[in-house]
Amino acid sequence: MTWNPEHGVRGPLEVVCDESGSDGENLTGGNTDVFAHGSVSLPLEVAAAYVQEVRDRIRSPATEYKAGHLLREKHRDVLEWLLSPSGPIDGHAHVHLTEKAYFVVNRTVDLLLGDGTEALALYREDRPAVGAQRWRGFLDAANRLLRVRLDGEADGAVDGFFRTVDDLRSARPRSQILERLATARPRADAYRARLLEGPPLIPVLNPLLPAIVHTVAHWSAGGRTVRVVHDRQNMLTEQRIAWIERQAVRAGAGFEGMELVQARWDPRIQLADFLAGIARKVASDVLNGHVDPVLVELLRPYVGPTSVWGDGRSWAVLWPGPVDGVAPAPSADVNFAV
Repeated sequence: MTWNPEHGVRGPLEVVCDESGSDGENLTGGNTDVFAHGSVSLPLEVAAAYVQEVRDRIRSPATEYKAGHLLREKHRDVLEWLLSPSGPIDGHAHVHLTEKAYFVVNRTVDLLLGDGTEALALYREDRPAVGAQRWRGFLDAANRLLRVRLDGEADGAVDGFFRTVDDLRSARPRSQILERLATARPRADAYRARLLEGPPLIPVLNPLLPAIVHTVAHWSAGGRTVRVVHDRQNMLTEQRIAWIERQAVRAGAGFEGMELVQARWDPRIQLADFLAGIARKVASDVLNGHVDPVLVELLRPYVGPTSVWGDGRSWAVLWPGPVDGVAPAPSADVNFAV
């Protein structure tokens, strides 16, 4: 069964989304190191037929199928069929990836220096030079600094963070970005003081909201207006959806609004869940040096080039560009100011 998009209805393009790899604010110590936001654009009845075909091929008694069913080795043929160039979602799906550790570094540098673009140099140049133990301490301290939930006194996270910055400076004394971070205590104090007044509308450690902005920008390329249907999330309040719209407009994307639905009522969300879960697992494996060349080759066309990814080696494998090209550095170019 195939679907010709020329048979679609005129008007806003309806894009249906789900995510995989959410660990709340615990980005550096959670269960996953990659966050994936999957999206598909297919008619409801077409998606229902594809989900039924997945069920017919796998034959599990589960009420609701998840990506984990397809990732089992005994269902490898179904997984490859789903992602294949002749498969059901080819040309109708997209996934935005976020490397969580780099996302934390990017958000920290943006908060303290007012510009997240320098985070990539810190991640790719200073990280390997300071050693794994020092870097791990810095990452964890940065996560504690940014998280909305206050642990202990307001300045405890600030003190801990700047101790790790000094530790990194001792191993990398000529790093200009570390020197600048060391002088950014006033910005950190101001941020924590604001948290005492109440949680921000847009928590800087949540990758879901910027991922949706990037998803809208992808699907609206060429001037299309996008309407998002998303798996129901407590994070997606009316105020935050309004923020997503402002960010989409800022990026030059057309956003028609968002509807939240329960996954079991929309088979398109199940397809988005399949893609997000598969992409998260494959990307995490690549990040950790375990490359399945067949799955990487199948996944690459779906990966958004604006994914937030700092590790150069793994991004060169995942990048959906020319094989002999130089993978560009993706950026987290979303303005978290409300």
